[in-house]
Amino acid sequence: MKNNLTNTSIKITKIAINRIKKFIINNHIKKVNFRIFIIGGGCNGFKYEFILDEKINKKDIIIKLLDFSILIDPISMQYLFGSVIDYIENIEGSKFIIRNPQAKTTCNCGSSFDI
Repeated sequence: MKNNLTNTSIKITKIAINRIKKFIINNHIKKVNFRIFIIGGGCNGFKYEFILDEKINKKDIIIKLLDFSILIDPISMQYLFGSVIDYIENIEGSKFIIRNPQAKTTCNCGSSFDI
């Protein structure tokens, strides 16, 4: 089942979109999507993961953008609903981050959380 979400479900900043596009272009990748998913682990119990993925699973939730789509499995979506996906560059490095209103606690690096 393929779904297009409204802007209130998950938002992605222009900086994050541009970073994904730049990565795709620099690596000469075609027909690829940006997958966001949650796994167990990290300092607080859950951890955000990001990969480029050519495969679209039957139950994936799809957020279509101009140059690529964001894919989220239904289980991860329940933890990501209402979040903002961003990309930052600072003295610690560069990375995608998620501002998640459901997260009760997060680690200092921002890659793990608890609900």
